[in-house]
Amino acid sequence: MFFLMSFAIASILAIVLHGTTRRFVRNRLRYVDAVQKGLAPWAAGGAAFLIGAVLVPLLPVVGIGTALTAGLAVGTGVAAGARDIKRGSSPVVYGP
Repeated sequence: MFFLMSFAIASILAIVLHGTTRRFVRNRLRYVDAVQKGLAPWAAGGAAFLIGAVLVPLLPVVGIGTALTAGLAVGTGVAAGARDIKRGSSPVVYGP
């Protein structure tokens, strides 16, 4: 039962983090050159993993796999957002 609950939490977290990170990179970091470098997804994913690894002992249901999944989702979100910027497929955002 705990495995199924942990898997569901990790899956939902990965989907939300990937989409949020991709949208943030595409909309807010469009003109930041460092995001276009190859190291940016690795750095963002590693930072997300480290933050998740610190929080894992505090949460009873999730484990280190959830932290690893979160780091992977953030890293792929940064890479996908940077790829959207390079392709020119980023939408124009109006307003704040």
